[in-house]
Amino acid sequence: HDDTSLLLLGSKVFRRIMHSLKMFYTASSEVTNFPEFVIVGMVDDFQIDYYDSNTKRVEPRQDWMNKVTDDDADFWEWLTERAVVAQHVFKVNLDNLKRRFNQTGGVHIVQVMYGCEWDDETGDVNGYDQYGYDGEDFIVLDTKTMTWVAAQQQAVFIKQEWNKDKAELEDLKNYYTKECPDWLKKYVNYGRSSLMRTMSLLQKTPSSRVTCHATGFYPNRAMMFWRKDGEELHEDVDNGEILPNHDGSFQISADLQLPSDDWGKYDCVFQLSGVKEDIVTKLDKREIKTNYGKTSMRSDEREDLTVTVVHAQRLRNSHSARTSGPTTPTRQPALCES
Repeated sequence: HDDTSLLLLGSKVFRRIMHSLKMFYTASSEVTNFPEFVIVGMVDDFQIDYYDSNTKRVEPRQDWMNKVTDDDADFWEWLTERAVVAQHVFKVNLDNLKRRFNQTGGVHIVQVMYGCEWDDETGDVNGYDQYGYDGEDFIVLDTKTMTWVAAQQQAVFIKQEWNKDKAELEDLKNYYTKECPDWLKKYVNYGRSSLMRTMSLLQKTPSSRVTCHATGFYPNRAMMFWRKDGEELHEDVDNGEILPNHDGSFQISADLQLPSDDWGKYDCVFQLSGVKEDIVTKLDKREIKTNYGKTSMRSDEREDLTVTVVHAQRLRNSHSARTSGPTTPTRQPALCES
């Protein structure tokens, strides 16, 4: 999620962002036209992958997620195996919760959401791990004190048992303070240089404003402005907001009123957080893309960037050992019986 604070970096002012990695597990019974088990992975509130009990396969939800197989050809098969195991565990979880609430048939849903947040400027991190049942909080991990808190009476026994397991709590602390943020940092860094980042000058008619437009960048902490003789312009300009693209990247634009003096004095500057070099485009009539005449675009204004992403999954189970693999240790989130 986005924090509303501003951060000053040299001459650059960026809106501070807390990056997030979230995993959602949902098991249900007797819900019409909905899979009995679903997993959704999110980075910065963009869905990155998906699994359900109908397809029985983890699939990427961003095109650049397919790049993971460049480093690990069996990655999706490996992840699918673990999702199938989680599906069976959650069926047991749902049955256990029904018994705790003295329920039999009907529509019932158990959900787990866990993950972490990371401020890439301050380095601050925090985690979350919470269970819900039938739309209400059930049990939540307080990651500050590393203790489980029961939200309902039926969760008190589970809370007591989980709080006794100091080794598991230490593992969780390590996960939320180090492992999860480490994987989140990888995602953010991959996404920052994924896709194709382009910058161009646009104009609708010969007398309309010139629009400087950048698209395909990540994350959504960036600045764009016009300069004259190297000084930022504040008059005769209209700076647009950062807008999302369909693929998880972002775009931004800035309009300039047509200057009456030498165009060579003007340029457009694009600054992206985490990237040292500014992208500067001179105001040149020959480089303006129009819909009333010939279009052009310099090849050096287009930068092809590829991404390799590795998925971090963490399943919790106080009785299972660490599992080696290309991602973080896996645990199955099982709810114990009284």
